Amino acid sequence: MMRLRIAAAAAVGIALIGLLGWSLTGPCEPSGVVRASCVEPGGAVILVILALAAGFIAYFAAWPYGREVGILAVPFGLGFWSIRTAPMAALMQLNPRPEQRHALLAVLKFEPLFWLALITAGYAGVLIARQIVASKVSTDHPSDCKIRINKYLQVAIAVVASVVVAQICLSVLAADVRVPDNKVVGQPSTAQIVFGVVVSFATAAFLARKFLGADYLAPAIGSAVITAFAIMFYVRHDVVEVLSRNWPGVFFSTPVAAILPVQMVAFGTIGAVAGYWLAVRFEWWRRHENQ
Repeated sequence: MMRLRIAAAAAVGIALIGLLGWSLTGPCEPSGVVRASCVEPGGAVILVILALAAGFIAYFAAWPYGREVGILAVPFGLGFWSIRTAPMAALMQLNPRPEQRHALLAVLKFEPLFWLALITAGYAGVLIARQIVASKVSTDHPSDCKIRINKYLQVAIAVVASVVVAQICLSVLAADVRVPDNKVVGQPSTAQIVFGVVVSFATAAFLARKFLGADYLAPAIGSAVITAFAIMFYVRHDVVEVLSRNWPGVFFSTPVAAILPVQMVAFGTIGAVAGYWLAVRFEWWRRHENQ
């Protein structure tokens, strides 16, 4: 039944965001890449309304576990776009000169915030629905973590830790063909990106819950931070100069740079929610096993 509830929430998100919203954020340039900068202000407002509606409807579609499952509606809708979009390599090939790529990366660094805002709107829709009709299912899952720190400090540490863990995992799971001597990596396929991002942030969320007692919100925020982190530390100006002059647009300095912001945030949030509930289930199993 839980799988059916997740499928119902996913169907709502794909219908409202993935299909109805596609005309508002579809590729606006020859590269065929889905980008937040292509969305007009009016379209952005409509997408926020659709995200609210998706979260609201998904809450009831996944009843009585709408609080836990409804948040997945918008990420699944964005995931639908993430599969339809052209890869990052297409965007690099359209902008071959160093100055073009510098300008492009300056914009891409902040695009995850828009996608995270849509997911936040979906989460707000879930909370609104919960205020109207509250479920009697308990959502209190005490953590076995022994560390007790300030809540805001806990979130900050969990976000940083999630970015570091995801960066390490993605360098392995989302890496395509490598050129060892030159330390460049090819554009991974969409399927590999889906697998790599989901597993990486599921791992990050599992560890954040296990060692910090944090929920899935911190790793989800980390999915929006990691793109800017990679651009700042792995795609510096001198690296862009070397890549643009010596390598085709399908090669990158790090696998994270080959993943579009919409792909990172959508699949990263799905992985964060999955990893959190895996940790909760693991703690429940350990608790009862000890008893």
